[in-house]
Amino acid sequence: MVEELLKNMCTLRVWMPISSDLSTLAISLPNKITHYEKVVNIPNSMAILDELLPVPIEMAERNLTGIWNFTNPGVVSHNQILEMYRDYIDPKFTWKNFNLEEQAKVIVAPRSNNELDAANFKKEFPELLPVKESLIMYVFKPNQKTSMT
Repeated sequence: MVEELLKNMCTLRVWMPISSDLSTLAISLPNKITHYEKVVNIPNSMAILDELLPVPIEMAERNLTGIWNFTNPGVVSHNQILEMYRDYIDPKFTWKNFNLEEQAKVIVAPRSNNELDAANFKKEFPELLPVKESLIMYVFKPNQKTSMT
C-alpha cells in the first residue's frame, strides 16, 4: 500500500554515494577504502553525486514520479575503484583482498552488495555516464596529482 502511495511522489533510492571530495572519509568511498587493511572485490551499483545531483531538479521540472534507482548505470568493484585511485592519485598504492567469509569475521554488521537496475533512469536521462566512466570524469581526473603523466 505504501509503494502505491509513493508512486505519486518521486522517490530516489541512493546506493553507495560517492563525492569528488576525496578529503573526507564520510563521503568519499574511494578515500575510505584506501584506509582499509583489506577489501572485498564485489561489484556494486554506485551514485556519483557530482554528476547525479543536478538530475532531481530536472525530474521535478518534468513532474516525474515513482521510485527510481538513483545510481549511475552499471556496477564497479572496490578493486576497480582502487585501481583508478592508484592510476590517478597514488601510483604506489597497493591493497589486499579478502573474501566474504573472512570479511564477516572482522565486521560488526553484515554488509549488503547490490546491483540496482538503472535502466529506467538511463532511459529518461540517456546522457548519464556508466559508473566507471563517471568515477573517472567526476572523481579521479579532478583529483589527479599534477606530477603524474
